[in-house]
Amino acid sequence: MLTANKTGLLTAFLGSLPGHIAARLARAVELDRLMEGKTLPHEEILRGLRPVLRRDPAGRMLTPLRLFCLPFQDLLSSEQRKTKQKGVIARGNVVPVWRWLSESLLPDETLRYCTEVKALIINKRNEEALLRSGEYWTLASATLIAALAETKKARLALNGDLPAADAAEIALLLAAAPEMLKVQALMPAPALMTDELLWELRAVYDAVVERQPDAAPYVPVAAMNRLSRPWEGLRLPLSIARQHRDTLISKTDMGLVGEILIERLNGLQTAILTSRHPMFDADALLAQTRQFAELSVAIVKEIEVRRDGEWGQRLLKDRASVGEAMDKFMERAIKEMMAALPMGRGTGASADFSRPSDAEKREMAMRYTRLVTGSRHFATGGCFAAKQKDAAEELCGWLRRYNEDLVREMRAPDHPGVTEVQFPFCLELTALLFSEEEAELLRRRGKAALGTASAA
Repeated sequence: MLTANKTGLLTAFLGSLPGHIAARLARAVELDRLMEGKTLPHEEILRGLRPVLRRDPAGRMLTPLRLFCLPFQDLLSSEQRKTKQKGVIARGNVVPVWRWLSESLLPDETLRYCTEVKALIINKRNEEALLRSGEYWTLASATLIAALAETKKARLALNGDLPAADAAEIALLLAAAPEMLKVQALMPAPALMTDELLWELRAVYDAVVERQPDAAPYVPVAAMNRLSRPWEGLRLPLSIARQHRDTLISKTDMGLVGEILIERLNGLQTAILTSRHPMFDADALLAQTRQFAELSVAIVKEIEVRRDGEWGQRLLKDRASVGEAMDKFMERAIKEMMAALPMGRGTGASADFSRPSDAEKREMAMRYTRLVTGSRHFATGGCFAAKQKDAAEELCGWLRRYNEDLVREMRAPDHPGVTEVQFPFCLELTALLFSEEEAELLRRRGKAALGTASAA
């Protein structure tokens, strides 16, 4: 058992490993665990590697639990939820379902499955391990469905309604495993949607309708989650429903893909709205806003979203709230720039070099500048293009004035310590707001100004 201090050091070290090294180490550790090795702290090592492995999950070692999850792996999500979202299975609810099967519902059968699959994996007979898993999927699905029929017992065993609802979807997808695996075979992630792939997915969907109709709406969901551009997953339900209006599709099972995408938008909107001055991460906020803008625009392009339709109303509401939040960030940017690059009072006043701005003000201005410049290409999709444009122009105008005064001050410095602090900061801002070439020009002007000051 590792101490808390040693566990922290181990986690920090493992989290810094390159992806390919982390994957090799994870495979070695998981193989050792399959062979029931007792020396390594398996759980601690894998927990430390998990953040790296999530970025590049390819090449993970097969395990009995991982094979159990294979039919529904494309629906797994790590996002915290308070209510059940159809077509989304919480990762945290998989282990309770697995324990329910292995400890209560199918203890002997699960032990036998694990023992046989481990032996096959260790001997590199993965295809046979997959076939053996197929037998277990069928048994586990039927057992779960029967156990979930006793609602109160299921809720008690799984500790709530949400895990029980996820267990029901797990059972359904285990029964449709052949078709779900066919989707995975057709679409190595990240996949691109093509007309040929669309027809192949339609054939898989039709097969599920014939054999397991309740699982049919999940075929487009699994396909969507394997696409490099998830919104293109709307094309399959559109081709099946033969409708292009959200007011019609959203009322059917074929609307499940759209519902999940709209919920993703809502989650991004919530994350954006929780970002507030002064404690916000500019890079995270940019990433969230970019995803929101791209997804909202793409949904509108894929289907005819009516303003009076359910999806249209939700989309408009989310876009309006995101636009309002980002407008406030854009409006505040010039205030933070002025605090970091102070000018004297009055019209036409020069830069104030009586004292340098403190590090916190410079850091804040840099974050706001990154936010303004970084959002230029997707501000329209986020409904804050006008404020972004105004903010960028104001920042550029203020920085140009300050840079001119700064170079002038460096030629005949009254406050050399101040210019020494402010100049590198202005170089960074210039590169962000204008270009690296403009920053290089400023660097040369500053160097020349210092030369003039030395010669005087």
